[in-house]
Amino acid sequence: MGKSARRRSPSRLHGLPRLYPIVDAAMLQSHDLNLFDFASELRDAGVTLLQYRDKLGSKEEILRNAKIVQEVFRGIDCTLIMNDDPVLAMLSDWNAVHVGQGDAAVAAARAVLPPEGIVGCSTHNDAQVAAASKAGADYIAIGPVFATTTKPDAEPVVGLEGVRKARSLTSRPLVAIGGITTENAASVIEAGADSVAVIGALLQPGARPAGIVKRFLENMPAERHANNVEKD
Repeated sequence: MGKSARRRSPSRLHGLPRLYPIVDAAMLQSHDLNLFDFASELRDAGVTLLQYRDKLGSKEEILRNAKIVQEVFRGIDCTLIMNDDPVLAMLSDWNAVHVGQGDAAVAAARAVLPPEGIVGCSTHNDAQVAAASKAGADYIAIGPVFATTTKPDAEPVVGLEGVRKARSLTSRPLVAIGGITTENAASVIEAGADSVAVIGALLQPGARPAGIVKRFLENMPAERHANNVEKD
C-alpha cells in the first residue's frame, strides 16, 4: 500500500485502542461538517482506529469518501474499518469490516477479505456474543450500554452488567458502544471493555473533535493489551 494507511492483520490486533471513533456520514452532514476536516482532527488527536459508516450513500459515494479518509491517514499506522460491506472494504483496500447481526455474517465477510483481513461483529445479548466469538470475529462489539439517540432502532440497553457478562463469555477484544460519554467511559472500561466506540459524543456543539478525543483518553485507564484475537 506504499505510504497509505497501513493495514493491521488479525495477528497484530492484540487488543484495541481505548477509543474507537465511528465517523457517520449522515451525522456529519446534519452537523454541516466536512469529512476531510473531521477525519484530520481525529488523526491529529492520535486516533489509531476508525470506522466509516454510511447507511444512505451509494456504493460510489462510499468508495469516494473512503479514499478521502485514507488520504487523511496516509503514512499513519491506523486501522480503517468499513461498516457493513466487506466488498467495499476490500475495494477500498482497507481490508477491515464491521458487520451487524443483519449484515454479512462473520464467515461470509472473512471469505471476501484477504487472509489478513479484520472482521468485527456487533452483538446485543449473551447468545450473540458467544456466537460471534465461536465464529472467529477479530473483535466483538456489545451494546447499547446506555441509552442512545444515534440509532432510533437501537436494541435494548445492556448496561454495565451486559459488558461484564460479555467479558466473561469471550477473551476476544471487546468494544462497548451506545451512549458512552467522556464522563462514563472509564466505568465501561472497568466493566471489562477494551475499547469504547463513540459517534455522537464526538459531535458536541462548540467543541472540537480533537479536544473531545483528548478528554476521552485522559478519563480512561491505560490500555491493558491483554486480549489476543487468536484465542477463542
